[in-house]
Amino acid sequence: MRQAGTGTGGAAVAVVVPVAVPLLLLLLLARSPPAAAGDGQKSDARLVSEQFSQAPQKLAFYSWYGSARLFHFRVPPDTVLLRWLLQVSRGSGPTCTNVEITVYFRYGAPPIINPLGTSFPDNTSVQPSFFLKMLHSNASINISHPAPGDWFVAAHLPPSSHKIEVKDFVPTCAYIFQPDMLVVRVVEVSILEPDVPLPQTLLSHPSYLKVFVPEYTQELRLELQGCAFNGSLGCPVRLTVGSATLPGNFQKVLTCSGPTQACHLLLPSPPWDRWLQVTAKSLAGPRVSVAFSAVAALTACRPWSVNFQHLLQSSPNQSSNASTGLLPPTPSYQDLDRRGRVGGGSFCLRSFPVLREDVDVVSVRFQPLDRVSVLVQSDMPSVMRLNLNTGMDSGGSLTISMRVNKTAIANTSVVACVTAASPLLSFNASLSCTTGIGGIRPRDQQALWLPMTRPSSSPAAFFQGHPLSLSASSPTANLIIPYPETDNWYLSLQLMCPERPEECEQASVLVETTLNLVPCLNDCGPYGQCLLLRRHGYLYAGCSCKAGWRGWSCTDNSTAQTAAQQKAAALLLTLSNLVFLAPIAISVHRSLLVEASVYAYTMFFSTVLFLLGALVFAMSLQLDRRAAWNTMGPCLFAIVVMVTMWVYRCGRRRHCYPPSWQRWVFYLLPGISMAAVAITIYTSMMTSDNYYYTHSIWHMLLAGSAAFLLPPREQHTKPWACSQKLTCHYEICKNHRDELYTVT
Repeated sequence: MRQAGTGTGGAAVAVVVPVAVPLLLLLLLARSPPAAAGDGQKSDARLVSEQFSQAPQKLAFYSWYGSARLFHFRVPPDTVLLRWLLQVSRGSGPTCTNVEITVYFRYGAPPIINPLGTSFPDNTSVQPSFFLKMLHSNASINISHPAPGDWFVAAHLPPSSHKIEVKDFVPTCAYIFQPDMLVVRVVEVSILEPDVPLPQTLLSHPSYLKVFVPEYTQELRLELQGCAFNGSLGCPVRLTVGSATLPGNFQKVLTCSGPTQACHLLLPSPPWDRWLQVTAKSLAGPRVSVAFSAVAALTACRPWSVNFQHLLQSSPNQSSNASTGLLPPTPSYQDLDRRGRVGGGSFCLRSFPVLREDVDVVSVRFQPLDRVSVLVQSDMPSVMRLNLNTGMDSGGSLTISMRVNKTAIANTSVVACVTAASPLLSFNASLSCTTGIGGIRPRDQQALWLPMTRPSSSPAAFFQGHPLSLSASSPTANLIIPYPETDNWYLSLQLMCPERPEECEQASVLVETTLNLVPCLNDCGPYGQCLLLRRHGYLYAGCSCKAGWRGWSCTDNSTAQTAAQQKAAALLLTLSNLVFLAPIAISVHRSLLVEASVYAYTMFFSTVLFLLGALVFAMSLQLDRRAAWNTMGPCLFAIVVMVTMWVYRCGRRRHCYPPSWQRWVFYLLPGISMAAVAITIYTSMMTSDNYYYTHSIWHMLLAGSAAFLLPPREQHTKPWACSQKLTCHYEICKNHRDELYTVT
C-alpha cells in the first residue's frame, strides 16, 4: 500500500500494514478491537464478530465511471469497529506487473471519483471520497464507530491508455479484487432515556450507550454528572457521540479532564429519527475505577405545518392570490405572530409537506402539496423534507433550483441550506451551513487515527451542508448533488437583512422551487450517453462521453473535438471505403464476379456502419468487435481455401503458380506488404483518439491489398467479358433458335 487520502474527514480511520490474508483474518478474529478493548487485559463478552464477503470482480483500467468495480455492503446497528480486508490477486503471465490500484470508500452512496481530473458541471457540490492506493498486496483499513446502513467500496486500475487491442491476440493480465467486511458489534447496549440519570462505572472496558433522537429535535445535551475516581473529584472520561462516515463525519468527541464533577456536550440539530451511539472510555489508566452518571436532555422543536387544511379554509379568491402574492391569511396563519408563537407555544420551523412522485428508475420529482411557492420569513426557517431513504435513490443526482421575484427581494436576501439527516434550524451571521455545531466543555478534541486524513471545514459539525442564496442581483440559484446519501434530505430557507435587520420583521418572500432526482444531469448532454449500471440489485447511473468530451456529465471540453474534426473523422471513415472501387473494377475487368460482389458488399456495409449486416460473421462481430477469432476465423478459413486450391492447381498444371517473377514483384509482394501493415495497424496502433484516422488507413490498405492480390483473368477470356454477356434492350429475351413442331 502506498498512500491514502480524503477530501473531508474526521472519522477514526486506521490503515493496517499488508500481511497475508489468512494470517490477517486469524489475527483479526482472535484479538479484540483496539477501540473496544479498553486496556486489552481481558476480552469483552459484550462484543461479537461477524464477517461479510462478496464475489470478487476483475478490475479494469479507468476511462469512465463504469470502469470502476462497485461493492455494496450493509453495516449492522451497534457496530463499534469496521474492518475492510482488501485482497488483490493477479495472473502469472509475463505482462502481469505491479499496478497501482485505487480503492474508494463512502457511506450512504457510491463514491464520487475523478481520477482523470476532469471538471464537474456548474453549481455541482462535490465531496471527495476517502481513498487509498495499493500495489499488488493485501491490506486492511479500520473505522471505529461506523454508521449503520449502506457502505460502498469502488476500485479501479490506473487511467486507461485508450489503446484498442484485439482480444486474445495481445497478452493481457487479469487483476482480481475482493473486499471482505469484518464488523465487531455490541450485543449489550445501555439505553439513555431523556432526563433520567444512568449510573456508569468504567474500569477496563468502555461503556456503550445509545439515545434515540426523535424527529423535530432541536437540541441534544449530554452531561456527565457526579464524576469521581480513586475517591477524588475529577472526570477523566472520553465521550464519543455519533457515528463515523466517509468522507463526512457524524461523530463528536468530548474529552473531560481537570478537577470537575461534570462536563457536558451540546448538539444543536442532531440527526433525526435514529439511534445515536455514545461510547464512554476511561482515561485514568489501568485498574482505576471511574464513576459518573450520564444524562441526556432533548429539546423539542414544534413545527408549524402548512397543509391542505389551510387551503380548504381559504376562499377561492384567496386561493387564486396565493399563486401571485403571499399566502392567504388563514386563521392558523393569523394566529402565528412574528415571534413564531401561537396559543402561547413557540415554533422553531415552518414545515412545507412535499409530494414524492416516482417517475422512473432513479428518477423522482418533488413538489409541495399545495403546488404553490414556499413562504420564507425571517423569524424561523421554512423547511422542506425530501425523502431519499428508499435505498435506491443514491444512484442518481439531486438537482435543486430556486427562483424569486427581483422586486420582492430588493433590500433583503434569502439564504438556504441543503442538509441530510436533520435541517439547519439557526442561520448565524456567518451563514455557515452545518448542523450539530455546539459547545464542548471543557475541551474540544477530534479523534484522528490517521494523520493523513484532513479534518473538515467544521470539525465539530455533524454534517456539512450545501449553501445557497438568493438576492436582487442573483434571483436564481441552482445546486447539483451527485449520488446523494441514503437519508431524509432537508431544504431550509430563511430571510435575512444583513444591513437593516428591522426591515425583515414584516417582510415575506415567495420562493419557487424545482426539486428532482435524475439519473444523469441533462441526460449527459449532446456528447454523452446516460447508462444505467447494476451491481446485484442496486442500480446507479453514469455518463459515457464521446468525441473527446469528458467529465461527470460530459461537460469538460478540454480535449473535445471541434465540429470540423468530427466531420473530418466521419468523412474519413466513410469515404475511405471508396478505395474498394479499385478491386471491384479489377475483378469485373477480369471476370471475377464473386470477388467483385464480395468487395462491393464490404464497401457498402462498411460505409453505412453495419446497418444490414446479416452474415454470421457480421453478427458475431457486433457481439464483440475486437475479439480475436472474429477476425482470425474468416482469415484462417480463407487461407485454408487458398492454400488448398493452390496445391490442387499446382498439381494439375505440373508447375507452381505464379511462374513469373514479375507477378511476385509487382503484385504479390506489394499486396502482402499492404496487408501486413494493415494488420499491424489494426492490432497494435489503434487508440480511441486516433481511431478515425488509423481505421480509415486500415480501409485503404485493405482495399489496396485486395486489388494487388486478385488473380489474373483466364487466358482465353476477354477483358470486361462479364459485361458483354448482358445484351441491351429486348435482345436479352430474344430467341434466335428455330422452333420445332411435332405433328401427331
